[in-house]
Amino acid sequence: MFTMYCDKFKNKYRIDSARAKWHDYDDGFYFVTICTKNREYFFGTIQNSEMILSETGEYVKQRIKMIHEHHLYAEIPLWTVMPNHIHLIVSIDGGRLPHKKRDIPILEKISGTEDVSGNVSTNGMECATNKQSWLSVVIRQFKQSVTRFAKQNNIEFYWQSRFHDHIVKNQKELDLISEYIENNVKRWEEDCFYINL
Repeated sequence: MFTMYCDKFKNKYRIDSARAKWHDYDDGFYFVTICTKNREYFFGTIQNSEMILSETGEYVKQRIKMIHEHHLYAEIPLWTVMPNHIHLIVSIDGGRLPHKKRDIPILEKISGTEDVSGNVSTNGMECATNKQSWLSVVIRQFKQSVTRFAKQNNIEFYWQSRFHDHIVKNQKELDLISEYIENNVKRWEEDCFYINL
C-alpha cells in the first residue's frame, strides 16, 4: 500500500525515497530503468525490430559503455536503449568502493529555474546533506552527462525525475531480467512504455 508522507523540509513537502530502507545499495546486482520525461522518444525509434538510435541515443550508448571507467566499482553487464527509456543491469562491487558511505549535498528546491533535465539551478537554493548510495551516484552522474550533452548540442531532451531499481535477489531472477532486456526491442509493442506514434 502506498503511504503519503507529510514530512517537510524548509516548509516544503518532500517525497520519501523509493529505495528500500533495509538495503544500502552498495553491493549486489540491480535492474535499473530510467525513463524520459512524458515517455518521449528522445533516444530513437524501432523499425523492423531494430533500434535506430538518435544522436542522443548514440551518446547514451557510449556513456553506458564508459560507466566502469568513471566508477571502478560499477559494471554494466547487460543493457538496452529503447526509444523512451533504458534498462541496465548494474553490478556494484562493495569491495571496490572508495569508502563505505559518502555525504552528498542534495539541493532542495526553494526557488529558481529549471534546466533542460528539470533540475533546478543553484540560484535560490539551499543544500541539505543526505547519505546517497553508490548506485544512486552512478545513475545521477550518468543522467547529468546525457543532459549536459543535449544542452551543449541544442538538442531537446528531458529525463523523468528519479529512476526505478529492483534488487536482483538470485540467479533465477537475473536470468529472467536478462531475457527481458535481450528481447525488449523485439517485443516493443507489448512493452508498458510503448506509445503508438
